[in-house]
Amino acid sequence: MRNLSLKQLRTIQEIAIHGKISSAANTLSLTAPAVTIQLRQAEEEIGLALFDRTQEGMRPTAAGLAVIDAAQSVQERLRVLSDEIDALKGVRAGSLKLGVVSTAKYFAPRLMAGFAKLHPAIDMRLSIGNRAEIIDMLKDHAVDIALMGRPARAIPVRATPFGDHPLVIVAAPDHPLARSRDITKRRIAEETFLVREPGSGTRISLEIFFSDIPGRIDELGVEMGSNETIKQAVMAGLGVAFISAHTIALEVEVGRLVVLDVVGMPIRRQWFGVMRADRAISPAMATFNDFLLREGVAYLPILEKLYPEQPAPADQRR
Repeated sequence: MRNLSLKQLRTIQEIAIHGKISSAANTLSLTAPAVTIQLRQAEEEIGLALFDRTQEGMRPTAAGLAVIDAAQSVQERLRVLSDEIDALKGVRAGSLKLGVVSTAKYFAPRLMAGFAKLHPAIDMRLSIGNRAEIIDMLKDHAVDIALMGRPARAIPVRATPFGDHPLVIVAAPDHPLARSRDITKRRIAEETFLVREPGSGTRISLEIFFSDIPGRIDELGVEMGSNETIKQAVMAGLGVAFISAHTIALEVEVGRLVVLDVVGMPIRRQWFGVMRADRAISPAMATFNDFLLREGVAYLPILEKLYPEQPAPADQRR
């Protein structure tokens, strides 16, 4: 095992990515026989086959997946080492791969811009996805830090809270409940809900909210693939939605959506900066994490007025 080389680990990674020896060889600027030799030497060193040869291509075995995960960790550690060496040299630079769940895309660019003003030499890359996709990116070392409302549980993580994350129920301004007060959970449960895909953070929170109403979460609502689609559907009068308040600040401000006054709402969660607990923290990661703690909350959207104003009582309108 000690004789595995960085070249062999890189070769195994590329075979896994492309599924073919010839494609991996092109990426590595090697010949196909050279790649085959690298793979054979690695399998001899480990004592197990790393890939199954199938009609669909090369598929990693259990041993192969373990080696690929180790190769990714080594690659990330070398990148961190490069940043650490630069820091020791006095070079205030580095790189940071930031992943954000789609709900956070409404404030992440402004947060990145604020960080970039303080640390212009740190190269930042942004990836956006749903909760499952961002967790997979953390697993695969494709992102250094993820911004999400619920820390991942499938992998060991460090989670740093940096601000409140209110979740609310919204409707079109002409909805019959738009000016109602203290709407009960059972009453709002009668409405048609527009919801995200299974596994999304907001959907999980809505399922918890309705968990004490028999049968309600079995047919939660009409599923839609993005917050933007949900907002447009709510504005069109197709239903109501349970959504992050940070995604609707503009629409509420201009009067295209209203937040319903439901008992028990808003549900207040938190935003977290999440990184893997089993990897080294680069200077760039530590710097960004400190920034989140100190200033992250300042970049979260603010809803000046959550609920619509009720008409004044008749005796006050004279």
